[in-house]
Amino acid sequence: MSPLIVNSGDKCGQYRRQASPLKVPCSCSESFNLLKNLFINKGEFIFKRQIDGDMFNHKDPLILLDTQASLFNKIVSLHDPMRKVELLCDGCVRPVTDLPFYKCSEHHCDFVLHEWCTRLPSEIQDQPDHPEHTLVLLPKMPTNFLGFFKCQICKKYSNGFAYGCVQCEYYVDINCAFIPDVITHDAHPDHLLRRFKCPLADITDMYCRACKDILNELWSFHCPTCDFYVHTECALFIPRTIRHKYDKHPLLLRYNPVENLSGEYFCEICEDAFDPELWFYHCGICASSMHTACAPLILQCEQSTSSEFTYPDSIFKFINVKFGGTHEITDHPHPVTFVQGINADGCCTTCDEELQYDAIFKCLECSFVCHISCAGVLLSSDGRTDSDASSDGSTDSDASSNGSTNSDASSDGSTDNDASSDCSTDNDASSDGSTDNDA
Repeated sequence: MSPLIVNSGDKCGQYRRQASPLKVPCSCSESFNLLKNLFINKGEFIFKRQIDGDMFNHKDPLILLDTQASLFNKIVSLHDPMRKVELLCDGCVRPVTDLPFYKCSEHHCDFVLHEWCTRLPSEIQDQPDHPEHTLVLLPKMPTNFLGFFKCQICKKYSNGFAYGCVQCEYYVDINCAFIPDVITHDAHPDHLLRRFKCPLADITDMYCRACKDILNELWSFHCPTCDFYVHTECALFIPRTIRHKYDKHPLLLRYNPVENLSGEYFCEICEDAFDPELWFYHCGICASSMHTACAPLILQCEQSTSSEFTYPDSIFKFINVKFGGTHEITDHPHPVTFVQGINADGCCTTCDEELQYDAIFKCLECSFVCHISCAGVLLSSDGRTDSDASSDGSTDSDASSNGSTNSDASSDGSTDNDASSDCSTDNDASSDGSTDNDA
């Protein structure tokens, strides 16, 4: 197997993509991070107490937080969805659940990085999906004011760090840049699954075993012996075991129907019936079941409930975007927040299209709410000016991406069954313009 060449600073080394097959699901929690497995400091480096923020396109220095006292002093808490506390890395957009990590030295700024995300290689050569050119680490994409870009491997929008080839306008999020070539999976334990790109001519004949959606031209994993296929995101992003506030017991990922359980299966969160041949979470004690797309999303139940129309995208559509922050735009006199739309948000003030599931700006003082692609030029973002105000990287329906809303904008966790189904704004919203999911 050919090595992936990486360049980190002045040192150039070879990172072998997979010395041994990666076993997935790799973790018993939602906090599994592929990059942690590859770049965690195992004692070979001395932690720097402070690093230059300019290295990551951030104006202020980053301070190492490595003790509980340092957390208290910086008034920040580790990611804990059971307590509705969210802390997401600005690099990989994955939860920060352990010490140490780096945070902006300014108290009001929520820019944080996993320790290992500060040591990502500055360049990658021979990346399998774009081997002809070197990919360079880009802490902020130049595409638009929110740093939105569409990953060329998973086709999801992201505002985290990227690796890119400017010459070809080829960009991938940092998680996809290091997808392994070979894995083993609990759903198919007897054989290795190899990275595989489905030929366009064969797409309609190949289905993912996790979600039963057809494969696409993107990368998947495949067992050639058994014709077993699984999407990359289904294989790597769904934890084996999770906790959820709707059940006091751990929920186990199941790949087949539950023995001795007859009748229809219903998701406890979105209340839709589902096919038990799809992967799902189940509590054997309470006999409760949940879509994989619904179960992990403790902080944003309303944003991403599943259905037969949204299932393949539900959990993955928003996994690579960190929402939050206060912005100023030309089209509106008040500050707006960057959040994901829910049913109660109604329709866009500008285009009158529905906002649910989309990336939106919501006013903090009145009822103004719009798609980010419908907003005017960004005047400032958290007090910083930004001249790159195009919104081409954040198209309406397809542009929303999360998995991680800002903790200040998180939902109360309840499903939004009372929200009106039409496009009118919610009349029950508070008079200051915020919805019942206050941003």
